[in-house]
Amino acid sequence: MTEVSDREPPRRRVPGPARPVRPGGGRRPGPGARPARRPGPSRPAPRAFRLGSPRPRLRMIGLALTLVLAAFVVRLLQVQAVDAGTYSAKAEQNRYVVHTLPAERGGITDRNGVALATTVDSYDITADPTMFTREQLKVGDGPEQAAALLAPILGQDQEHLADVLRPKNEKLRYVRLARRQTPQVWNQIKDLKTALTTKAETDRSAVNVLAGVFADPSSKRVYPGGDLAAGILGWVGADGKGGGGLERKLDKTLAGEDGKIRYAQSGGRQVPTAGSTETPAVPGSDVELTIDRDIQWAAQHAISEQVKKSKADGGYVIVQDTQTGEILAMANAPSFDPGDLAHADPDALGNAALQDAFEPGSTAKVLSMAAVLEENVATPGTHITVPNRLKRGDRLFKDDIDHPTWYLTLNGVLAKSSNIGTIMATGELGKTQAEANKVLYSYLRKFGLGGYSGLGFPGETKGILAPPDQWSTSQQYTIPFGQGVSVNALQAASIYSTIANGGVRIEPTLVRGTKGADGRFTPAPEPKKTRVTSEKTAKTLARMLESVVDDEEGTGTKARIPGYRVAGKTGTANRVDPATGKYHGYTSSFAGFAPADKPRVTVYCAIQNATEGSYFGGQICGPIYKQVMEFALKTLQVPPTGADPANLPVTFKP
Repeated sequence: MTEVSDREPPRRRVPGPARPVRPGGGRRPGPGARPARRPGPSRPAPRAFRLGSPRPRLRMIGLALTLVLAAFVVRLLQVQAVDAGTYSAKAEQNRYVVHTLPAERGGITDRNGVALATTVDSYDITADPTMFTREQLKVGDGPEQAAALLAPILGQDQEHLADVLRPKNEKLRYVRLARRQTPQVWNQIKDLKTALTTKAETDRSAVNVLAGVFADPSSKRVYPGGDLAAGILGWVGADGKGGGGLERKLDKTLAGEDGKIRYAQSGGRQVPTAGSTETPAVPGSDVELTIDRDIQWAAQHAISEQVKKSKADGGYVIVQDTQTGEILAMANAPSFDPGDLAHADPDALGNAALQDAFEPGSTAKVLSMAAVLEENVATPGTHITVPNRLKRGDRLFKDDIDHPTWYLTLNGVLAKSSNIGTIMATGELGKTQAEANKVLYSYLRKFGLGGYSGLGFPGETKGILAPPDQWSTSQQYTIPFGQGVSVNALQAASIYSTIANGGVRIEPTLVRGTKGADGRFTPAPEPKKTRVTSEKTAKTLARMLESVVDDEEGTGTKARIPGYRVAGKTGTANRVDPATGKYHGYTSSFAGFAPADKPRVTVYCAIQNATEGSYFGGQICGPIYKQVMEFALKTLQVPPTGADPANLPVTFKP
């Protein structure tokens, strides 16, 4: 049986008619066929493109990367291992900042707690000049507009402020416009800034030209009394340190100790979470003076008025408690305002009562009398015949007025302030003039002449007192009546306080004590006491000094105080002009204490070079003594003793 296959049998290709071949092997073109190309010149076969080997390049790149990575590794090892401590310290230093916490300066008060110098909050007004540029404010005259607003508030020149707000250094970010301004000043500026900001929010054309003005908290020393006691207080400089007077002498006590705060910062701001360390500032101690503010005012007012009236160069008044040595007032004229040094007279700065050395004149005759009485050379009633002229050495001496021969007691010599009588009395202190000079010199030194007062005050002079072997021929006879020797005003006052205190000299004091931050009061050390004369001599001198004021023959009658017994002495000395070193003008003075029989207060007054009116000490300083003494006695509530005056004889009949 034969199987039938489903596959179709293969077809056979039947050959067709052959196509004619073109000469040369080509075919004849048919209809629509592309024309055959003409044979051209033969071309060489193109070379095959072959890529270079990548291995050298890869090796170079690998080597470079290896070197870079090696440099990083070495640097990391240096930073994190070798120099890790150094870099850590530098990072710590840059991260943490330390700021000083200024200590509050202690105050200065009078003996009753009234503030004479205190410290208040203030502000340094600052600015960022880059915030006043055209780019920031969109106006070209920003500094000028700001200066126009600030000038009347800060009391400065408008053009100067504009120059400061537009500095030459365009990168400057901080300038100080004014130091230590009151809170009221800064509040005015803040109110202006707020008003300008509010206006700029509603008016797009408005500009806040004060946006770049700021304030740094500071402190300012103020003196409530203005020029009151300025010579005593001194002042505080721009660096915050005492520049004169007690502000300088007691600077460490008043200044306290600054504190410090250390904290982490980033971008100029404190990092709250990083913690901080703080050493608190220790406030300065308050200082209580012996000065009584009211008595100081009375003394300063009196001397200022008389200096103006007499057209004098200056003057001083010292008020001292005779029992304690405490200075109740020390006034100078002219004075200055320590809170406004920019307008102060440079010649008025300081404390002239302690810094000026001058010849005391007849107020120093009490020293000669003390020596004569203590050495038992004479008594108040000893008779002394005083001629109109007295020849001693190479000079002819006279009194301040021509007179016939005076028949005076020793008391009368002091009452009438006779130069000749004083020379004659002190001449009896030794067998020779040289011996007398040595005795007198010893008493001058005991009373404090030629040495410092004990205050330790900046700039204080100890005066001029040469040793007796260096006294010239004329000095041997002029020193007994107060010429040829120089003192300061406090030394002159201390002489009379010594007599008033029964012959015991107490070093003057200005400070009663200090009060620390804990509120505890520490009294000042007790002043040094020295006996100079016996109590008997001191009481005798007090009675003799009464004659100067109470007796009609005395030169100090203008110093009388109704109801009180007053002891005092006038002085009119030739004055050495500090500019030329020659005698020119006069030093007029008056010194004394009251009550004479139970002394409590000493007052000394001196005026330099009075050029109008009288220049005699009794005439221009006597009234000042009276005015200040009356005020002091009332302030201290010192009653009259009610005892009768001594009325010692002044003259005798030959």
